[in-house]
Amino acid sequence: MKTLKYRFVEFIPENVEEGILYISIEYCTAIHKCVCGCGQEVVTPLSPTDWALIFDGESVSLNPSIGNWGFKCQSHYWITKNQIRYAGKWTKKRIESGRKADVKRKIKFYNNAKT
Repeated sequence: MKTLKYRFVEFIPENVEEGILYISIEYCTAIHKCVCGCGQEVVTPLSPTDWALIFDGESVSLNPSIGNWGFKCQSHYWITKNQIRYAGKWTKKRIESGRKADVKRKIKFYNNAKT
């Protein structure tokens, strides 16, 4: 099974290396090269409405899954305890539905945060 190393950094380096998940707690962001090998940089914002980072002292996990729908590869995978678990491809309809659900979840979260 393919794995990623992790590196906690303040600033994301100019040259992102393959096989490393860079995590900036200060800027609530994680970034890595797409695990399919296409070379695209995958940015995962860390927030209550985006991705959650779990660090258990030895490994990292990101939740939910990473769907690179805007990339030609459209890769889809989970990062769990430094391991890459490939997930199934999504149809265009499912991608659109997922995007709409993300928007609704963000609106609900931020509307509730105002009260």
